This record gives sequence, C-alpha cells and structure tokens, in this order.
Amino acid sequence: MSERRLIIAIACGGGAGSLTRYGLSLLALSAIPGWLVAGTIAANIAGSFLIGLIAAWSVRRLPAPILNGFLVTGFCGGFTTFSAFSLEALLLAMSGAWVPAMGYVAVSLVGWMVAVWLGWSAGMALFAAKEAVARTKS
Repeated sequence: MSERRLIIAIACGGGAGSLTRYGLSLLALSAIPGWLVAGTIAANIAGSFLIGLIAAWSVRRLPAPILNGFLVTGFCGGFTTFSAFSLEALLLAMSGAWVPAMGYVAVSLVGWMVAVWLGWSAGMALFAAKEAVARTKS
C-alpha cells in the first residue's frame, strides 16, 4: 500500500466525518435551540461510541491499513470535535460561567467514556457473534 493512497483515504474520511458532524450539529441545535454546545456534545459522544465500535472491529477483523486510516484517523478525526469542545469550555470559563463550563466538561467526559465503552462492548459482541456463525458454516 502506498503512503499516497493512505493520505487520500484519510483526507476523504476526514471530509466525510466533518460533513457528518456538521449535519449532526444542525440536528442537535434544532432539537435543543439555544444550547450552543449541543452539537459538540452530540458529536463527541457519538464519535466516542463509533471509535469504540471500530476499534473492536479492528481487533477482530484486522482491516487493511487504508480502511483503518479512513475510518479512525479520517472519519472519526473529522467527526469528533475536541478542539471545538476545548474552545467552548474555555470561552465559558473566561466569561465567568464556571458552573456551566465545569458541567459541560463533566457531561462530556462521562458521556464519551460511557459511549466508547458501549461501542467497544457492542463491537466485541457483534463481531464475536459473526465469527461464531462463520465457524458453524465452514
């Protein structure tokens, strides 16, 4: 596999992840108008679940590096928004809104950790079940 193909895969995954994040942000903001961090929280929780699921799949299936680069580095990297999260938390704190800032950080961290664990658990169960079915067919 060429490094050039990997870079292109990562760039394409990043673009797809960024566009998906934008769509989710619009959806979250329409569901909870006025709560400007809703999109960031939704993207980071969903992204944490997704990266846990992909990591479990990767352990079970050992995908090609180009696919892993597209999904993990590209898509999940473009989809999750830790830089936006950091800036929003800082701006809240700098404006004197310490309680909302700390609440935002706490909800985000707990949500991400629970989501990545759920994604990992779902992936391990799903891909183990597929392996068992495949073994019974052979």
